[in-house]
Amino acid sequence: MKQPNILFILCDQFRWDCLSIMGHPTVDTPNLDSLAKQGTLFTNAYSPAPSCVPARASLFTGKSPNLTGFLGYTDGVNWEYENMLPEVLRNNGYQTHCVGKTHFFPQRKHGGFEGLESYEAWQKFDQYYVNDYHEWLKEKSNGLMSELDHGLDDNSWNARPSTLPEELHNNTWVVTKGLEFLRKRDHTRPYFLNLSFHRPHPPIDPPRYYWDEYMQKPLEEVPVGDWAKKHDKPVYGLNVWEGKLSDERLRKMRLGYYAQIAHIDTQIGRLIRELRHIGEMPDMILFTSDHGEMLGDHHLFRKTYAYEGSAAVPFIIWQKNKAGGIKEETPVVLQDIYSTILAYVGIDKPEDVDGVNLMPLINDKQSLERKWIHGEHSSCYSQEEAMQFMTDGKFKYIWFTHTGKEQLFNLEEDPYECYDLAQDEVYELEIEKWRKRMVNYLAIRPEDGLSDGIELKTGLLPVYRKKGNTNGR
Repeated sequence: MKQPNILFILCDQFRWDCLSIMGHPTVDTPNLDSLAKQGTLFTNAYSPAPSCVPARASLFTGKSPNLTGFLGYTDGVNWEYENMLPEVLRNNGYQTHCVGKTHFFPQRKHGGFEGLESYEAWQKFDQYYVNDYHEWLKEKSNGLMSELDHGLDDNSWNARPSTLPEELHNNTWVVTKGLEFLRKRDHTRPYFLNLSFHRPHPPIDPPRYYWDEYMQKPLEEVPVGDWAKKHDKPVYGLNVWEGKLSDERLRKMRLGYYAQIAHIDTQIGRLIRELRHIGEMPDMILFTSDHGEMLGDHHLFRKTYAYEGSAAVPFIIWQKNKAGGIKEETPVVLQDIYSTILAYVGIDKPEDVDGVNLMPLINDKQSLERKWIHGEHSSCYSQEEAMQFMTDGKFKYIWFTHTGKEQLFNLEEDPYECYDLAQDEVYELEIEKWRKRMVNYLAIRPEDGLSDGIELKTGLLPVYRKKGNTNGR
């Protein structure tokens, strides 16, 4: 039996709501919308630890942060995992290839990818790292162009158009190199191709065409919660994580971010049209992001938060010759992708994987035993923001591990989390229910000291733990 070909499209810092099929008033994503209409769109998909390294560790191992050891963001820790997703697929006959960002460590670690065309933005942790996109750009421009010429930082709210022509932009390069792989691949084997866009992660630098188009659009109302007053402060730097931007700077940031997404969508459309033309349409396409971007919601920027802008991600699964148009509300997490792909191609998953196979949910309409998902992030920008969260897609409960503060949001009525219900007596039983769930969940992680099985205990988690609790689920 012929093994199916898999295309996995991964973005960095792409918000859950930034698809026009999700009803976004500004973003236009016709190509991703088409995939969703022909496949399954998950409307409650989450990053288990909303920053690059821990999210990707969970995604590529199929394990929760508790099992990967990455409880927050940290660089410089060797990825010593067995059975990473590309490795398992390669060992079962797949030609595995990645174009773009991995954030594995050490840099250029393949993690089971036979081929790796690497782009880690401007991060360079040792003298040996070579950025393949930068080398390609030098060759194409005779050394005259750099993506850094715009002067933007790679974690900043500041935005302006790229100085590069569209055909040389990093988004375009990802698809160009992916198509090159497919033209030259080993046709005696199935392929697993990971196209990993660094954008819309800053720098917010879309090509000029998209910048000009989106700067003409009106900006929607930016959500600011009744609980967000502590973040209403002046913005003193280009890389801050909180503060109130001027109206014009906020407008440029958000519309520039949307323009970046529009360019990615165009490139995905280019990819799919070419795949159909050359007869390389895969059997399954998955599209998602490692985490989101607050984008000024509640006067917050970047990620690591439990809020929807940071923790919720877009997620689409398309299958060849399968009826689509499904909007699936069941809450899922990134580590589920591992189990789902292996089940789809007929490979048994390792015993220590705790991600869930979503194929019965998609194809057979079977409900999952898991009724809610858990996420977390240790201290990053501020100790006060270290958190644990749970959601069933209807309510979200957040517990801040350092302060003991709680928040509760009704996501069905308040999807942008503007009204904190934690102090509302009407919701006293609801918050007690979620608190008990958190107590029980964290009690199986005694090394963290956050629960004694009776009540929650405040404390700070490390960003990385050498060995996770293998009993955690």
